[in-house]
Amino acid sequence: MKKILIIGPAWVGDMVMSQTLYIELKKHNPDSEIDVMAPDWCRPILERMPEVDKVIAMPLGHGEFSLSARRRLGIALRSNDYEHAYILPNSAKSALIPWFANIPNRTGWRGEMRYGLLNDLRPNKKDFSLMIERYVALAHSRKEMLNSKSLKSLPRPKLAIDKNKQQQALDRFQLQLNRPVIGLCTGAEFGPAKRWPEYHFSETARQLIDKGYQIWLFGSAKDREVTSQIKSSLDAEQQVHCVNLAGETSLIEAIDLLAACGTVVSNDSGLMHIAASVGCRLVALYGSTSPSYTPPLAEHVAILHTDIECRPCFERECPKQHLKCLTELKPDQVLSEVIKLNAIQVETC
Repeated sequence: MKKILIIGPAWVGDMVMSQTLYIELKKHNPDSEIDVMAPDWCRPILERMPEVDKVIAMPLGHGEFSLSARRRLGIALRSNDYEHAYILPNSAKSALIPWFANIPNRTGWRGEMRYGLLNDLRPNKKDFSLMIERYVALAHSRKEMLNSKSLKSLPRPKLAIDKNKQQQALDRFQLQLNRPVIGLCTGAEFGPAKRWPEYHFSETARQLIDKGYQIWLFGSAKDREVTSQIKSSLDAEQQVHCVNLAGETSLIEAIDLLAACGTVVSNDSGLMHIAASVGCRLVALYGSTSPSYTPPLAEHVAILHTDIECRPCFERECPKQHLKCLTELKPDQVLSEVIKLNAIQVETC
């Protein structure tokens, strides 16, 4: 049995996409044991990945250096006898724990001053345009990486759904499946330049409800104000068919409830990648960012964006302060794609 330690990423979407590496590692070493060190909030995601044997909590916050704490963590891991470590973040500090743990093989992409900390340093990250290509490439030797054929059949993230817990979540929030469900994910942690306007979401919800659908609004507590505005913009009869779940669900409940949605409309966000990984049909909305690096990996997906000259700018806030990349993306375009996708009969998880 080969024992592997992964130093995982710190963002929801990146964590979901990192499953592609674990799938690839298991393909080459079916009996390997894969442990992932990640922030504790990632645990629900990792526990839904059958390839992961153990989740090790990373007690240090994002950006926190704390050399002495990393040394203690590394020394504590020595007894696990890991043979190989894969370091997914690009920072030097992320490579310290496997180095202190005396793990003999330490693989990762060239980042900020990681020479020595990594002894299998991959220099040509830009040869791979997709993040999942970069993850999967780490599971191959350098020689295999040069052979593009070895990366042609890329795995897709696929989070497992617990039907019992899904039913418990449905019961807890008194959710019914008497109408087809459309999930709306209105937030994006990156910044406002990734968030489709709430009035566009409101109009989309209004028209979908009138067409016989029900709406579930997803998000964190930070998104609750926006989702409340969306629901309150509907008339009393329409509000009966709109449920505001933002800030109410745990992450694991959000995963299971997204899997109960036929189609999801989402900004470029972590929830977008979760929705894709649980088999939803997906309408993905892009403002300042581009799908060329981290596209949603759903089987049935429509990617929508405007083609104004200044996008993609990859800024958190609109440098021109007009947000036309989002405001000019109209609800009718989104509605058209939702109807098309919902006509596709697929089995959700």
